[in-house]
Amino acid sequence: MCEYCGCQSVAVIDELTREHDAVVNLIGEVRRAHDGGSAAGMAAVARRIAAVLGPHTEVEEHGLFPALAGEFPEQVAALEAEHRRIEAVLGEAAAGTPDDPGWPQRLLAALNMLRDHILKEQDGVFPAALIDLSAADWDAVEAVRARVGTLLPAAVAPR
Repeated sequence: MCEYCGCQSVAVIDELTREHDAVVNLIGEVRRAHDGGSAAGMAAVARRIAAVLGPHTEVEEHGLFPALAGEFPEQVAALEAEHRRIEAVLGEAAAGTPDDPGWPQRLLAALNMLRDHILKEQDGVFPAALIDLSAADWDAVEAVRARVGTLLPAAVAPR
């Protein structure tokens, strides 16, 4: 992931990056469950991904994105739309393993989108934030992070 621009020196960006890394590792677990024919395993890991993405998305959508939307409105709107599509598929597993036999393929497609989405954020949003955000903007981002916290250690632990 991104290490060339220095944006990880900002604590909130470092945490968002670590969450991305955790999600990428969890995507690998979903693929292994799929390869093993375990829709239940896929659903269990999908819930863990959703747990990481809950606070992560809050920080982005209520902290970073508003500060960037004035300069990059179309990009921010596209990223938020991707959040909704990914959340919808992950949400199908919230109460257990979906009965729909097409869900595993929808999940894999959503996770492919998520992987690409992560790269857009790492290579675009985070460096742009480093350049464009004011001290007040960073304070607002950090306030959102403080409010929502993180589920990173608990969410990524194998179950």
